[in-house]
Amino acid sequence: MNFQSIPVLRIFDEEKAKQFYIEFLGMNIDWEHRFEVDFPLYMQVSRDSLVFHLSEHSGDCTPGSKVFVNTPDIDTLYQELSQKIYKYNKPGIEIAPWGDRVMSLTDPFSNKILFNEVKPASHAETN
Repeated sequence: MNFQSIPVLRIFDEEKAKQFYIEFLGMNIDWEHRFEVDFPLYMQVSRDSLVFHLSEHSGDCTPGSKVFVNTPDIDTLYQELSQKIYKYNKPGIEIAPWGDRVMSLTDPFSNKILFNEVKPASHAETN
């Protein structure tokens, strides 16, 4: 079986959401939906296999969620994001208590995205 999980993240401002997810994170808008003009926005954004649904609908999800994203190359993502001008986030890489390298970003709506590069298993750990 093949599964894909798509987190739904609460947003409150379309312009700020696009500034963070599209301009800063480099994601693409796959589609946008509103039931009528001036109704809340629901949209899908993606970058490679990373997909999020962003919703202005109050009943869809809770602001301040956390999404854990595994990535094999955190350095490339760090280099890309650290070169962008985005005054609300300055990325940094840390070693997590579990030994992996992580970069945590917070969107304008207090949702956290934790990019995690899994620490290579040592020979002793694999036997």
